[in-house]
Amino acid sequence: MSKPQKQIHLAAHFPGVNNTTVWSDPRAGSHIDFGSFTHFARTAERAKFDFLFLAEGLRLREHAGEIYDLDVVGRPDTFTVLAALAAVTEHLGLTGTINSTFNEPYEVARQFASLDHLTEGRAAWNVVTSWDAFTGENFRRGGFLPQEERYTRAAEFLATAHELFDSWRGDEILADPATGTFLGDAKAGAFVHSGRHFDIQGRFNVPRSPQGRPVIFQAGDSDEGREFAASDADAIFSRYATLEEGQAFYADVKRRLARYGRRPEQLKILPAATFALGDTDAEAEELAREVRRQQVSGATALRHLEFVWNRDLSAYDPDGPLPDIDPLVGDGHIAEGRAQVRMYRDPLATAREWRERAAAHGWSIRDLVIDTGNRQNFVGSPETIARSIDALVQADAADGFILVPHLTPGGLDAFADRVVPLLQERGVFRTEYEGPTLRHHLGLEHPDGSGAARAA
Repeated sequence: MSKPQKQIHLAAHFPGVNNTTVWSDPRAGSHIDFGSFTHFARTAERAKFDFLFLAEGLRLREHAGEIYDLDVVGRPDTFTVLAALAAVTEHLGLTGTINSTFNEPYEVARQFASLDHLTEGRAAWNVVTSWDAFTGENFRRGGFLPQEERYTRAAEFLATAHELFDSWRGDEILADPATGTFLGDAKAGAFVHSGRHFDIQGRFNVPRSPQGRPVIFQAGDSDEGREFAASDADAIFSRYATLEEGQAFYADVKRRLARYGRRPEQLKILPAATFALGDTDAEAEELAREVRRQQVSGATALRHLEFVWNRDLSAYDPDGPLPDIDPLVGDGHIAEGRAQVRMYRDPLATAREWRERAAAHGWSIRDLVIDTGNRQNFVGSPETIARSIDALVQADAADGFILVPHLTPGGLDAFADRVVPLLQERGVFRTEYEGPTLRHHLGLEHPDGSGAARAA
C-alpha cells in the first residue's frame, strides 16, 4: 500500500537586517517601516502560507565593544508589529518569538491571549531561552541561566502560561440582558501556581481565546530542546534542510512524542530555508553566487573571521590570505552576543582546517567565509524548487519550510507567484484556506481535544 501524499506547510520569516538579508541591494526596503511588514505579510497570505514569523533581538550585538551594524541594526517590538498586522491580514497566522528567560508568564500569556482574540485565532508563540549574560544586562535580573536551568525555567514558564490560558473554559460569559447576568461563573480566571521559578495567584483577565491557547513553537536543537518540543510544542523549527540530516532530526523528534502520550502528527517539523530562484537552474546558480558575495562584504568577512580568531583583524586585507597568527583562546571574546562564537569550540583546530582549505583552493579570507557560510537551501528554476521541496517533505525530512528571502520586503514575491502554483498543481499545497485559525492551517487539534481546531 502506497504512503498517502503529505500536504506541505509553508511559512515566511521576516528576517530583518541579518547575515541572510542583502540590505545593500537597491531593491531592499526598510526593516522597521510598517509598509515593509504589510507587503511581506500580504504576499504570504496571497500565497496561502500558514503563517508569518518574527524573530526577536533583545540586544544589539556588538563587536569589539561597538554595535555591529554590518548585520543587525535593531528590531521593533514583536507584539506591536503582530498586532498591527492583524488589521491588514485575514487568514495568515502571526508567530512571534518571546523569551522565557527575562519575561513573566502572566504578562506573556495576557499578550498572546489578546493577540489570539484580535486575530480571531491566528496567534502563535515561539518559546525561546536566552543563553548569554551579555543579553541579560538589558534586564533587571541580569546574568543568565545555565542551559539545564534555562529549560527548567522555560518548561515551568510554559506550564504556568497554559494554566492561565485554561483558567477560562470558554462558556463563562453569558451576557444575558433578560436576566442581567453577564458572567455565569464567579470564579472564572482564578489561578494558583506555586513552583520553583514562579509563585503567583490571582485572576487571569483575558477570557478563553479562539484557539484556547496560541500555537506553541520551539527552536532548540540540543537534547533538552528536542525533549522540550516533544513534550509541549505544536511545531519545532529545525536547522536541517537536507535529506539525510532532515530525516535523522525528523525521526528523532517524532520518536520522542510517544513518551508524552502524543502522536507524530501533533508536532510539525519546519526547517528554515533560503532560496535562489531563476528562470533556469543555471541562472539560479549564478544568482546564488552573487547573493552570497553580497551577503559577505570585505568588512563582514573580517568580522566573521574574528569569531574564530578572537582578535582584531581589521588590518588584514579581506581579499588576501588568512592570518598566520593563531586564534586567541580565553574566557572573553571580541564578538559579544554572537551565537556563531559557540559553533567554534576548538578555535585552534578550526583555524588549521580553514588554512588548509584556503591553501588548497587558493582562497582569500572573503572566499573562505563565503564558502563556510550559509548556502541557499533551494536553488533552481520554479520547477526544480517545487520538486525539491515536495521530495523532502514526502521523504519525511520535514513537514514544510519557513522561507527566509534575502530581500525585504519583496523577496517572497517571485516564490509566491512562480513556485506556489506548481506545488498546488502537484496537489500538495492548498489553493484556499480551509479554516479560520492557525490550528486549522497546521492541522492541529484544539487544546480541549475536540479534533480539528475550533472556529473562532
